[in-house]
Amino acid sequence: MRRNRRRFLKYLGLGAGLTAAAGTWWAATSQRRPARWLRRLAADARRSILAAPEKPVPQSWPDNTITLAWIGHATVLIHFYGVRILTDPALGSRVGISLGLGTAGPKRYVAPALTRKELPPLDLVLLSHAHMDHMDLPTLATFGPETPVITARKTQDVLAGLPLRPQELAWGERTVLRTARGELEIEAFEVKHWGARWPSEVERGYNGYILRREGKALIFGGDTARTPRFGELRSRGPFEAAIMPIAAYRPWIWNHCTPEEAVEMANAAGARFLVPVHHQTFKLSEEPLNEPLERLEAALAAEPERVALRRIGETWVCPV
Repeated sequence: MRRNRRRFLKYLGLGAGLTAAAGTWWAATSQRRPARWLRRLAADARRSILAAPEKPVPQSWPDNTITLAWIGHATVLIHFYGVRILTDPALGSRVGISLGLGTAGPKRYVAPALTRKELPPLDLVLLSHAHMDHMDLPTLATFGPETPVITARKTQDVLAGLPLRPQELAWGERTVLRTARGELEIEAFEVKHWGARWPSEVERGYNGYILRREGKALIFGGDTARTPRFGELRSRGPFEAAIMPIAAYRPWIWNHCTPEEAVEMANAAGARFLVPVHHQTFKLSEEPLNEPLERLEAALAAEPERVALRRIGETWVCPV
C-alpha cells in the first residue's frame, strides 16, 4: 500500500513538473496572443518607467485662453477659460484589475506628467467609458464628492464605493455645469466602441463629448473606431480642437481608429486642431509604440501645425 502511494506521489510530481515545463516552454515560444501577453507582462516587471519629457505648470495658465496639457494616455488637463477639466484620469503605474495591494495589468512606459498632488483643483472629471485604462478606480478613489464627475450610461455601479457623485449621460443628452468661473455645457454623442468591463457582461455606455463655453467648443472623442458620427457634429461647430485616440488599432481596428481615420473624423467634424491621445503610454496592442504618432504626422504632413500635442507633458495654447 505504501509502495503504491509512493509511486502515485512520484508520478504525480513528475506529471506536475512536465506540465509546468510545457507551460513555461509555451509561454516562451508560442506566438499566440495570450503567450505574447505573458511575455510582455514578464518584461514589464523588469522595465523602469521613464519620466515624462515635459511638465505642465497649470498654476500659470491664464483664464482668458483654452490651454491643454497631455498628462498621458487618454488623460488631458483642459483649462477652458478658467474651468478645469480632467479626462479619463489614469495616474498609476499600471492599469487593469485592482487587487487591493496593487493593480495587475499593463505597465506604463512613461510616467504621468503630473501626479495627483500636482494637479490643480478640478471643476470636472470627464469619463468616456468603463474600460480599465479610462476608468481607473485607484486614481478615481483619490477624488472627493466635491469634484463633479460625468460618465456614460450604465457605469455608475462600477464607481460604487468610491467617494464620488457621478452623473450619467446617454448619447444626445447634455447638462450644464455651473462653476465659480462660469458655465460649461457638456453633451454626450455616439462613438464606435464597446462598454463591457470585465468580469461583468453588462453592456455599458461609451461616449464622446462636446464641451462648450464662452462661444467656443471642443470635442473629446473618448475611444472610438472610424464612424460617420463625427461628420454629424459639423453643424454644431465650429470646434477649436478634437481630442482623438490614435492607437490600439492592431488588431482591434473594429474598436480603435487608425491615425489616418482620426484625422478623417476630426476633419469631418470641422475641428481646427487635433490633439492625439491614447498612445505612447501603455502598450495595449501590437503596433510599435511610436508608430501611431509617426503615421499621424505623415497624414498631416501638409498641415503639421494642426497637431496640437506630441509629447507627454506638453502644453498647448489654442491660437485665437
